[in-house]
Parts: sequence; C-alpha cells; structure tokens
Amino acid sequence: MTHASPPPDSGAPQHFPVVVVGAGPAGLTVGNILRAASVDCLVLETETREFVEQRPRAGVIEEWAVRGLEKRGLARNLLDRAELHTACEFRFDGERYRFPYGELTGSHHFVYPQPLLVTDLVREYADVRGGQIRFGVRDVRVHDIDTDRPAVSYTCPETGEHRVVHCDFVAGCDGAHGVTRAALPPERVRVARHDYGIGWLALLAEAPPSADCVLFGCHARGFAGQMPRSPEVTRYYLQCPPGDDPENWPHERVWEELQERLGASGVPPLAEGRLIEKRVLDMHDYVVEPMVSGRLFLAGDAAHLVAPIAAKGMNLALHDAFLLGDALVAHLAGGDDSGLGGYAEACLRRVWDYQEFSQWLSDVYHGPAAGDPFRAGTALARLRRLFTSQAAAAAFAEQYLGTAARY
Repeated sequence: MTHASPPPDSGAPQHFPVVVVGAGPAGLTVGNILRAASVDCLVLETETREFVEQRPRAGVIEEWAVRGLEKRGLARNLLDRAELHTACEFRFDGERYRFPYGELTGSHHFVYPQPLLVTDLVREYADVRGGQIRFGVRDVRVHDIDTDRPAVSYTCPETGEHRVVHCDFVAGCDGAHGVTRAALPPERVRVARHDYGIGWLALLAEAPPSADCVLFGCHARGFAGQMPRSPEVTRYYLQCPPGDDPENWPHERVWEELQERLGASGVPPLAEGRLIEKRVLDMHDYVVEPMVSGRLFLAGDAAHLVAPIAAKGMNLALHDAFLLGDALVAHLAGGDDSGLGGYAEACLRRVWDYQEFSQWLSDVYHGPAAGDPFRAGTALARLRRLFTSQAAAAAFAEQYLGTAARY
C-alpha cells in the first residue's frame, strides 16, 4: 500500500520529474523515452545489473513492437541479431501441420531473448543517454501518490542510508510482486483473475532447435512446445500438474515426454541436450483496473499478467511503455495531458484482446489432454479448421502476430 509520509532522508533532498520503479523491458523503455526528450528520471531496481541482464525470460517480439523500439532508437542490436520467424507448426494426431502466417499477413515475429533486449536497454539508458539508475536497492516504498508531490523511498545498498526521492510521477514497472501494484488504494482496485488449473514445466536446453520455427504439440499426454532462442539453446515447455516439483522431471523423463508429444510422422527425433533450467509455471492471468491512481501509473506485469501461452507478455509491457513514455514527455515537455488521461483505456483494450486470445489458444493446446472427450473433440476441430478455412487461418494469424489489435 502507499505510505503517506516518507521518513526523513539520510542525505540531501532529491527530485526527479519521474521515478521509474523496475528495470525490466517496460521500465527501461519508459526511461529511454524520457531521456531521449531530455527529461530527467531515476530508475530503481531491487536486483543487480548482472541479474536483470541474465534473467531468462521471453524471446518472441511482435513486429509492431520492434518497429516501436526502432522508432525510438532502441532496436539497433535487435535488428542486426534477431531471427525472423514467418511460420509455426502444429503437431497433432501424429502429423505435422505448418502454418505460414508470414504469407498470410506479410508480417513476422522477431526472436530475441529478453536478457539481450534488457542489456541493450540498460546500456542505452545508463551508458549512452546518461540516465540515472540505482541497482540493488532495498525497502522500496511509494508515498503520497494522490498528491501533486509523490515520493519514492529506498535503502541504498552500498551505504545502508535511507533515501527519499520526490517526483512529479511514479511509473510502476516492477512486475507482479513489486511494491507499486500494492500501493494502489485497495478500495479502488479490481483484480480480474483467471486460473487455468494447469502448469507448464519451463525448460532451457543446451541443444539446437529441432525445427526452424515454433512447435506446438497438442497431445493426449499434455501440451508440449518448442521455442527457439538461439542456434545453441532452445526453450521447451511441457504441460504438468500445477505446483509440480521440477525434481519430478529428471533428464530422461523430460526428453521422453518431449519426443512423444512433439513427435510426428516423417520427422526425426528432437535434438537432445543438457537441461540448464527447470521451473514450473502455474498458468494464470490477471488484469488490474485501474492502472492509474493519482500520480502512479502501472505498466507491464505490475498491471497485468498474461500466461506465456501466446507469448504476449513482453509485447504488452512494451505497448504500455510506449504509451506511458510518450504521454509523460507530452505532459512534461509541452503540457499536453491527453496521453496521460487516456493511458489506461488505451492499454487495456490491447490487454483484454490478448487475454481473450490466450484463453482461446489454451483450449486448443490443452483440450486433447483434458480427460474430457468433448473438450478434446472441440480442440481438434479448431485445429483442423486452421488448415481448411482461409477465414479461420487469417483470423488466427492476425491475433497471433498482434496485427489485429491496432489501437
């Protein structure tokens, strides 16, 4: 919750027009937009720089998001190094079905692991644009968000001093478990939540991808997915019970299930390798409304979480950041409040569009393993329709690429 009166500062008073809490893709993009407009801001991050630059996360970025980064001078390395994907492949009923969404839409995905993007954004913000950033801070608190002089306090990791930073606006970009979401007055907040009742075992393997695109295995034993990350490393997912222990999945069992669930007629076995990450994700979504309270504006996972079913989370964080960064610049540099006034509504239209698609896709992925013949039958009907109906294929491609959500 918000803390009304910050305790005394141990050092000299500080003021920044904007304090950004969180140095993920959303917070760093907001910070870079502000610095490009010569607006001073401070980014606070509880983890170290090394941690945020290496933390394994998403890797699929939609083309509109890349163009947004490019427009703001934040995509040079991405455009040089990212792989372009123009198709995905579904495997079900023992067969493989390639879906060439690039041919249908003229658009594609960029595969660029989030740690690389975060590294680029940190370097651009701190080393090139001279932005102020504090890593490893502790005890972050948000104060007085309903006044015209909010503040953020924290403990300095080097000295142990308590610092208070006054500001005009706070950008809450610190994720699902951060302090800014908790600072919203509970009587004004509605959290819409959906729990899928399933888990995904998230894996990173030191193995080359076994296909040149994303693979979706819709199987009676559970969903499996392959998401290429680099020529040497591949992300895999396996459907599992929610709350399952990763230790229940030794090397042999993981590869046996992946080979079975992603197997298809006429394709060679998957290339296997050492597993360098195993963790269980419980599949759920939430949306926090409002995303704004007073001078506090939430962005990214602080405001909404979409399960990795449709690879939408980082894209939504970037969409929020583009809108929030531009709106803050318009207000602080030119007195234009229209962007800030319409920020939450503009964000939430895309959020709900992506949530709906994620729920639809979950039924397709997980229906065959639901233990319900009716759900399994409808899931397979949807899959077959993608490859027999031009209208269904076009609608799926638009949603999968995010090109249908132009707001």
